[in-house]
Amino acid sequence: MIHVEIVRAADGSIKGFSCEGHAGAAAKGKDVICAAVSMMVINTVNSIEAFLPEDLKKMTVESDGAKGLISCGFSELPSKEAGLLLNSMYLGLKTIEEDHKGEYIHITERR
Repeated sequence: MIHVEIVRAADGSIKGFSCEGHAGAAAKGKDVICAAVSMMVINTVNSIEAFLPEDLKKMTVESDGAKGLISCGFSELPSKEAGLLLNSMYLGLKTIEEDHKGEYIHITERR
């Protein structure tokens, strides 16, 4: 199971996340759920790094491929543009969770 934790600021905006685990929907290399989640999370981080240099200065990313772990946090609130990317990622992850009735991915939130 993939466990995603979304960290929200007091105003409700996303200020970080962690994603850990493997979906287990299919054999390694054939798991489309795992691939979709990985793509969304990694693309979000890569997009912030590539297009939003001011946000990159306040962003910390950690990863461990063996554990299927990637986490991202901001020392200050992300910009409006970074917030849009983070909300887009959340929407995609939430859709996968709902479409598969929480069988492969579970999302929690905290402030």
